[in-house]
Parts: sequence; C-alpha cells; structure tokens
Amino acid sequence: MARATKASTKTGKGPDTGVKARSGGAGREQLLKYYRDMLLIRRFEERAGQLYGMGLIGGFCHLYIGQEAIAVGMESIRKPGDQIITGYRDHGHMLAAGMESREVMAELTGRAGGSSKGKGGSMHMFSTEAGFYGGHGIVGAQVSLGTGLALANKYQDNGNVAFAYFGDGAANQGQVYESFNMAQLWKLPVVYLIENNQYAMGTSLERAASETHLFKRGVSFRIPGEEVDGMDVEAVAEAGARAAEHARSGEGPYILEMKTYRYRGHSMSDPAKYRTKEEVDEVKKTRDPIDHLREKLDVAKVTEDELKAIDAEVKKIVADAAEFARTSPEPQPAELYTDVYLEAAE
Repeated sequence: MARATKASTKTGKGPDTGVKARSGGAGREQLLKYYRDMLLIRRFEERAGQLYGMGLIGGFCHLYIGQEAIAVGMESIRKPGDQIITGYRDHGHMLAAGMESREVMAELTGRAGGSSKGKGGSMHMFSTEAGFYGGHGIVGAQVSLGTGLALANKYQDNGNVAFAYFGDGAANQGQVYESFNMAQLWKLPVVYLIENNQYAMGTSLERAASETHLFKRGVSFRIPGEEVDGMDVEAVAEAGARAAEHARSGEGPYILEMKTYRYRGHSMSDPAKYRTKEEVDEVKKTRDPIDHLREKLDVAKVTEDELKAIDAEVKKIVADAAEFARTSPEPQPAELYTDVYLEAAE
C-alpha cells in the first residue's frame, strides 16, 4: 500500500507546496555541498535566462529555478551506474549529475563545445558518462524510456537503479501507467519521481487532476509511494535513499511525489499570468529551498564568509560558462550527418 506523510497546513496566499519537512541529519560538509550545488543551478539558470533574452539561446528553454533541492538531494544518494532520465526542464539535473557547466551552457547556445556538439539544445542533451540519459521533449516519453533502462538493469543483473523524473502534467499521460504496470509486474529497479510544481504549463493541478495526491496513482498497481517536501533538500535525500533501496533490493518500483514550485513561467515564452505575483512571492518568502538550507547552515555554525566564498566561486563558474558558450564555434555543417547511423561490421 502507498503511504503518505502528514501534509502541512497551508499558509499565506501561496499554494500548499510541500508536506511537513523532516528534521534532517546531514553533517556540516554535506550541507555545504548541498548549498553549493543548489546555488550553482540557481545562478546558472538565471544566466541562461539572460542569454535567452539576448538572443543567444534559441528555441525552447525551461528553467529549473525553485526546484533545485530535488535534483541535488537525489544526486546525493545516487550510486555509480544508476541512471537519470527526465523531461525538458533538465538543466538542473545535468549540473547535479556532474556535467560541466561550460558544456551545458554551450549546448544551450548550439555551439560545438556543447555536450551534444550543439545538436541537442536545451531539451535534448545527453551524457552517458554522467549517467544522464536525456532531457526529452515529448511529454511523458522519458517515463517509458526510464522503465526500459530499469528493464536492462534487471536483465543484466547489475544492481543499478533508474531514476525517471516527470512533472504533474505528464502524470496524466497514458504511457505512464503502462510503464507502472510493467515495472511492478516485472519488479523493475526504477524510482519514479513526480516533480509536482503545481502547474502543467498554465493549468493548475486542481483543474487538471481528479486525484491531486499524485503518488497515489501507483496504488492500483501495488506500487508504494509517498509525498515529499521537494523544497527541503534533506527530506528529498532521505526519501530518495529509502526509495532507491526498495528498488535496488528487488522489491520493484517506488513513487516519490516531490511537492515543489517553479518561480518562472513554463518556458521563457510564458509570462505566467495564470497566477498572481503575490502567490509566487509568498513561496519565495516562506519556502525557498536555498533560503531554507541557509537556516540549517546557520545552525551548523557556517559563517557568512564561508557562504560568500561559495557564492563567489559559483559566480565565477557561471561567468566562465557563459563566456565559453558565447565564444565557442558553431558546429561544422558536416556534423549534421554524424551520430545518425551506427556503423557496424557485417
């Protein structure tokens, strides 16, 4: 049976973005690593938004600002060989997985120095070295592909777990439930992570889902799951460790519904007029994942000078990535024909 954690009481004008935060037990150094990694994603995405406004990034661009605790918390419990696969809001996952900031930013600008040689762009980057199997532009497609990764893990008996991320909008796609059924039927080592940021493009969850507790979608397939405060990096890591152990031990899939909130529009072309400024400001003021972590760092006696040093390091990394992305050459036309077919001996 699915299990729920106690929901928090909704306060202010903002939506109920999480369940009651757990008291974490991370040490000082781990908390500092969480802070650096989350801040890197935040500053990287802010700069990506600026480059998009300057016309240096074309096409779609979906920013991860506000959701940083999920990618960072889950990465902290991932083991070598485990795979990540997600949708189009993917830059944060790439950075958390260890992909170089330079290569990610250069890919956003379509340059040869990008992780996919400038051919993937924002939504379709890929790095098997980092265990990152893509951003995917088709809503929900990554869920079936992630289930396929888990099937390969079971077939090879390699002890690896696949982490398949999708949003509250994708949770209504039919292929998600076909994947749930197969994963539980075959006891596949997969953790399904629903990044419930409250809005599927411009439609609130309450208007799109008859059951708004999305982790319960696994009940009819006998898949256990729980709600998690996705704005608390320690709560994410603790729940992620439990879910991964369940999948890795041969018990089959597990569902984690990460209650979170995106600060920007669905994409850079979305003015987000379907919600009020007061709603967004309330979440920023009361539930921001980085500010929440800073409160824990204060308790851990981390000094302001230490935080300023991290801030300076992150700003330098992002500035360097932006300059590299701006000056890296565009791909040669012949690159259009590479990586299309696999050359194999007869």
